[in-house]
Amino acid sequence: MHDTVWFEIQGLPAVSIASSEFAEAAEVQRRALGMEGARYILVDHPIQDATDDEMRAKAQAVVDHVVAALTV
Repeated sequence: MHDTVWFEIQGLPAVSIASSEFAEAAEVQRRALGMEGARYILVDHPIQDATDDEMRAKAQAVVDHVVAALTV
């Protein structure tokens, strides 16, 4: 979230992407950083042990959401 907030402050659209395990942490971070409007997208957990094909599927599942978040 820190990078997303930094880019947004610079006037550059940004979105964080995180594992669904970190949904609460993302909320806490964006409030703590003073940017409740900072966007993030959650992908299905887990990430660390996912195969390349599983990661591609996770990315494909959220790509439209990422594009939408960046173009709002």
